[in-house]
Amino acid sequence: MECSEDGCDATAAVRIHVPWDEDRNVCAAHGRALVQQDGVVATTLEDTDAEWP
Repeated sequence: MECSEDGCDATAAVRIHVPWDEDRNVCAAHGRALVQQDGVVATTLEDTDAEWP
């Protein structure tokens, strides 16, 4: 499964839960950036080779 962010073809590692937007699956790099925002939570996707610390 690919990251849902525009222009990114990395493998999705986490599902981002965003209170003001739809939940989406993103790669580790986008996940790290997005969880810096208040209220955003990430949960690890199972069955993925991508790493999420």
